[in-house]
Amino acid sequence: MEKMKNRSTSTGGGIGVYLLHRAKPHLPPWLGVAGVGIAGSGAHLLWADSVGAGVGLTLSAVALTGATWWAGRETSAQRRLHSAITVAAGSVWMTGAALAGPLSGILPDTYLMGGAVLALSWNVRMALRTADSAAPTGSADKGLLAKVGLAKAMIGRTQVEPNRVTANVALEGGEQTNDDVARALVRIASALDLPQSAVRYRPDPDSARRGELVIVPKDMLGEAQEWDGPSLPGGSIADPLVIGQYDDGSPLMVWLPGDPAAGRNASHFLIAGGTGSGKGDAALNLQTEILSRKDVILWLSDPKAFQDFRPLLPAYDWAVEQGAGTEAMVEALQHVIPARTGWLGRHSYRQWTTQAAETQTDPAHSCRPDRTPCGCPGMPYMVAWMEEAANTLRALGDDAFTGIAQEARSAGVSLIVSLQRPSFDQMSTSTRASLPSVIALGCDARDEGFSLPESVIDQGAHPGAWGNRRPGYCYIVASGIDPERYASPGRTQQFTTGAVSLMETLAQWAVRNGATADPITAGATKAAVGRAYTGRRADTDETEQQVPAQDQDDDMVTGSLLDPEDAAMDPESDLPAPVQGDDVPMFGQDTGRKPSPDEARELFARALDEFETAGQMVVGPKDFMDWCDANGYSRPWVSARLRDAAADGRLAPTTQTGRWRIVPALTPA
Repeated sequence: MEKMKNRSTSTGGGIGVYLLHRAKPHLPPWLGVAGVGIAGSGAHLLWADSVGAGVGLTLSAVALTGATWWAGRETSAQRRLHSAITVAAGSVWMTGAALAGPLSGILPDTYLMGGAVLALSWNVRMALRTADSAAPTGSADKGLLAKVGLAKAMIGRTQVEPNRVTANVALEGGEQTNDDVARALVRIASALDLPQSAVRYRPDPDSARRGELVIVPKDMLGEAQEWDGPSLPGGSIADPLVIGQYDDGSPLMVWLPGDPAAGRNASHFLIAGGTGSGKGDAALNLQTEILSRKDVILWLSDPKAFQDFRPLLPAYDWAVEQGAGTEAMVEALQHVIPARTGWLGRHSYRQWTTQAAETQTDPAHSCRPDRTPCGCPGMPYMVAWMEEAANTLRALGDDAFTGIAQEARSAGVSLIVSLQRPSFDQMSTSTRASLPSVIALGCDARDEGFSLPESVIDQGAHPGAWGNRRPGYCYIVASGIDPERYASPGRTQQFTTGAVSLMETLAQWAVRNGATADPITAGATKAAVGRAYTGRRADTDETEQQVPAQDQDDDMVTGSLLDPEDAAMDPESDLPAPVQGDDVPMFGQDTGRKPSPDEARELFARALDEFETAGQMVVGPKDFMDWCDANGYSRPWVSARLRDAAADGRLAPTTQTGRWRIVPALTPA
């Protein structure tokens, strides 16, 4: 009997606790009604005969109702209206009860019936909300998902930010994959009446059927942001370079040098965009950031005669136009890279760091065997920029940058290649693979795959949707950027005519405070191209290390590096007959007689000297055509003389058949 009694007591207690637990969420509205009744009764005792209190209570009721309406502006329209009605009704009843008494007239009936109705209305609202939250996850989105062919997908936890909605997506196992969502993005954008770039998908790297759907309803890039100066004047090139902003307002940043601590590799960049896409402004954004840093030098090749970059000209360490200048710069890079790598290795740098740009006083980075501080001048970071590189690739071949791109990062050199269409008929697959970082601006929809990796396009990045209609809009894929950002559009800053004076000021600052080429870089460049290098360094140490001479194999001497059309011809077939006289005509001078073979060879040597003096350090038979016409020599004869000059060490072969680099006269080959 005692046991049954205890069980009955326990059961009764359990039911009571359960009912109280279920009733708790619904008690606040009833407690509020009770509180209003007590407050009205107490107010009557204090202010029953006070006119001022009546006015104050009336104004307070109006103010409280208005405040409730204002505070509910971020909620749904139904909740806002419901809250305002509840507060207004309670305030009016309390004012009447305070002035006339809670038991006067219709006040008691209004309190009992109206208070109960208001409390019950909030109970019903809470019950409906609880039922909605208990419904199967994703049920509210089934209509949208069914429209786009993802009816069995489930929407999980959703994060709502000021201009971004991120929702977890779980697809039907065995029937749907992340690729299905990627293909449905354009339909989702259509269903939501948003631009294609506003919807993107980030697949979970650990699952083939899970990811995050990101929706950015408002385009915050619609209004162009004008460039107002570099982000960090006097900072280091190792700091981020800010070139614009993302669509959520965060800064659009890139990095060039690597950082072992951050797990970031040094970057080469491809800048790709069609005509009118804002490629020029993107280049100016990046170049002004580079030139505003204290430990970097910039080389520029621009076939457009510096049309966009002329205000910055004094700041470049070396700037050339197309043709012979670009050809010399490419040849110089091939000699500079091993020279810089050797210096970094001797000073125990596995890669360039900011410490490498300073005078070497740390014993850990001494090049001396005893590890005493060597005091060697530092080596600034280097950027080689090839603007409108399609022209260079056509002139030098589509592999012109392959070796440079593959080897330059270890030498503290970043290569930046800018062109409109990085298709495989303009750039070799090897070079393209060596330029994994890309700033992809608007382009033809058919060219998206040339600019961006397929995985980024699958996430929703489509620069082809912009074309030339949204200048400056871009996607950036680069080391140091969170891969989740790859498919997020950004926009570079806009350069107007008002920016010219500021760019000129920046250039003058760079001349006074920016880095100049170190002795190793300057020496290797001068050893390769002589006077063609017009760096800002005022002097060059005569004892600086030179680039080791490249071995000359038998193929060069036997003429395999001649132009194919010249190799099979007799170079002496057009050699003029000897003439008498001591006067030797100058290069290009027509005297009416033909020089002897020895005189002709001397003339050819003078021609090479004149090319060197003029700064044209890469030559071939076509460069001697005017001289041939003036002196009566043939192209095969010139090709043979080029071969002889190479054997004598006056010329060195280039990567192009039939093109030779003049070895500066005072520098051994």
